[in-house]
Amino acid sequence: MRKWWPLAAICLGTFMLLLDVTIVTVALPAMATDLGTTLSELEWVVDAYALALATLLLGVGSRADRIGRRRVYLVGLIVFTAASVACAVAPNAGVLIGARVVQGIGAAGMFGTTIALLGMHYGGRDRGVAFALWGATNSVAAAAGPVVGGLLTQYLDWRWIFFVNLPVCLAAVAMTLLSVREAKGQGRQQADVLGAVSFTVASGALTFGLVRAHSDGWTTPITLGLFGTAAVALALFVMVETRVEHPVLDLSLFRRPSFTGIMTGALFLQGAAFAYLLYESLWMQSVLGYEPVEAGLYILPMCASAFLASVLAGRFGPWPPRATIGGGLALVAMGSGMQATLDAGSSGSSLVAGLVVAGLGVGLVTPSLSAAALATVPPERGGMVGGAVNTFRQLGFALGIAVFGVIFQSRIEGVLKADGRIPDPHGAAVVLSGGHARSFIAGRPEYERAEMTRLVREAFTSGLNAVLVVAAALGAAASLIIVATVRVPTADAGQQPEAGAIPGGQETRADAAL
Repeated sequence: MRKWWPLAAICLGTFMLLLDVTIVTVALPAMATDLGTTLSELEWVVDAYALALATLLLGVGSRADRIGRRRVYLVGLIVFTAASVACAVAPNAGVLIGARVVQGIGAAGMFGTTIALLGMHYGGRDRGVAFALWGATNSVAAAAGPVVGGLLTQYLDWRWIFFVNLPVCLAAVAMTLLSVREAKGQGRQQADVLGAVSFTVASGALTFGLVRAHSDGWTTPITLGLFGTAAVALALFVMVETRVEHPVLDLSLFRRPSFTGIMTGALFLQGAAFAYLLYESLWMQSVLGYEPVEAGLYILPMCASAFLASVLAGRFGPWPPRATIGGGLALVAMGSGMQATLDAGSSGSSLVAGLVVAGLGVGLVTPSLSAAALATVPPERGGMVGGAVNTFRQLGFALGIAVFGVIFQSRIEGVLKADGRIPDPHGAAVVLSGGHARSFIAGRPEYERAEMTRLVREAFTSGLNAVLVVAAALGAAASLIIVATVRVPTADAGQQPEAGAIPGGQETRADAAL
């Protein structure tokens, strides 16, 4: 059994880093009450982690090749663990967001080395088993997040969603030290530091600009400055990547229609399928009064159907990537659209059917994306492409939350303004969208509370419906782009990416093969 210890060590770390993407979803209303946050700050609690993870994945594989994959994985685990403790004891939203950034940095070190480490330790039939179990760990982490977060928040405290990382990660550190071998690639190419930094600045400034836009306005100096910074950094990134010998992302790959289509699908998937869950959780807990566990259970069917669909796709596939990715994104769009029928009398059960359909789509798309992307490029580009898929997925999630926040708060403000009874619709929208609906209603005169409760419900469901319609449009657009551009043979896309067959001695750093 000792041969499976490396797999257990890697799966433990992977489970925790992916759990922390979804575990915060149902804990956000409790954080809002405890820390007195705004919607922008709640968005950053989620986005800070996803954005740090996304922007660092492009370069972490090549860096790990130079200094050692086991070392990078261990350092990532330790940083992630320490940052989790900092999140748990954070006295205010600013400290929590900063600690989430550090968590994302640690997670990138872990996630960016998992595939190479698995490929180094296992071959033949054992490799197939290892990758299958690692893939199942991904799905279980996503499914467990809302429920685990709900249980810990309701029966202990929201801070325990971060404290729980400590014993699991320490066990993973110990198992890694005892069982995982060190390995370095033979390549010694110069790291593309400027490319990685400019991409990070562009992504961060764009996301920050979108978040600030719905609180400060689109034409304020800080918002315009952030968008300008993003544009300059993006231009610098393009210039650098077309000139350096070993770019973190070879932009010439986008000349291939199939590659461009798959990256677009990866970008749109996370936004269309997952970014709206933050706002549904706020609605269920702060407006409908659900406990965290109950809110988590309403989200769970999406994760369960995604897991089921991925298992069935693996059992009866492979199918053409254009069918699985395009069809899956169409299901995501359909599921989002099915949820966009809420009104003041709706409950959490109104979401379930749409979440199940969207989950089926996610289960079809996720296992196919990386394999299809790898099939569009030469083998020596496998590590770069694997990292790019995960980068685009996490970036789509971060940008989706920011864009949906603008739509959500704007629609709430529009409903309040149209009603005419709220003297400061913008200020009220900031309070409501920040998860403080119950305290807002409680602060009104008693004779107004029944009508104010209905107004708040109307405003929230209007905002949610608008977000869900945009999510459906994103999923439908991505589906059409995939169908129009992707031409990857079924046999090529169905192959399990190998780690260890790249000229120059470097292993495939698929940082994202599943």
